[in-house]
Amino acid sequence: MAEGLDGPRWGPAEGGAPRKLVLLLHGLGADGFDLIDLAPGWGRAVPEALFVAPHAPEPCDIAPYGRQWFSVQDRTPARMLAGARVAADHLAAFLDAETARLGLAASDVALMGFSQGAMTALFTGLRRSPPPAAILAYAGRLIGAELLPAELRGRPPVLLVHGEADDVVPVDGSREAERVLVELGVPVESAWRPGLAHGLDDAGLALGALTLQRCLAGEAA
Repeated sequence: MAEGLDGPRWGPAEGGAPRKLVLLLHGLGADGFDLIDLAPGWGRAVPEALFVAPHAPEPCDIAPYGRQWFSVQDRTPARMLAGARVAADHLAAFLDAETARLGLAASDVALMGFSQGAMTALFTGLRRSPPPAAILAYAGRLIGAELLPAELRGRPPVLLVHGEADDVVPVDGSREAERVLVELGVPVESAWRPGLAHGLDDAGLALGALTLQRCLAGEAA
C-alpha cells in the first residue's frame, strides 16, 4: 500500500465491490485494530462501504508499543505543524492509492479519527481538493488553525465529538476547532458529551453513523 500504510479492513456489509470508503484513524500509541470494531455497527448505516483502519506510519516514540501519526515529544506549535504535514502526506498518498484501486471519487470517502487520528483527519481532509464527503473528529483539535484560511481547499461537513471530562485532549480543543471552522463557512455539527473522558460513547457513535449515512448518501446540507 502507498507509503507503507495498511491495516485491518471490514466490509462492505452488503457484499460485492465497495462503493464507499471510510478510513478510521487511531490515536497515539494504538494501531488500526483499535478502531476497526466500529465497522460492523457503522456498516449498517453505510452497507456499501469498505472500512479501513490504517496503522499510523511511525512506531510510537513515547511507549514500547503502538503507532503514531507524528511525534508529540516536542509539542511546540511549529513541531506539531511539521509532524501533521508529514502525516497528511502519508495519509493522502494512501487515500489516493485506495480510491484509484477501488475506482471511487472523493465524494465516496469519509475520514474518521480519534484523538491524534482526529487531528490528522482534520488537517488532511480540510486541505484536500476535492474534499472528502465528511470528516468525523472525536476528541481531537485543529492543528495549524491560523494557517487554515489560506490552506483550506474545501468545506466538507465536519462532526466534532468530545468528552467534557477529557483530561488528555481537553474539550477546549474541539470548541476552538468549531469556532474556526464556522468562521470559515465549514458546516459543523458538535456534540460535547457530559462526563465522558478520553474515549467514545454510544451517543457519539450514533451521531457518527448518522453523519456517514447522510454524507455518503449525498444527503448532507
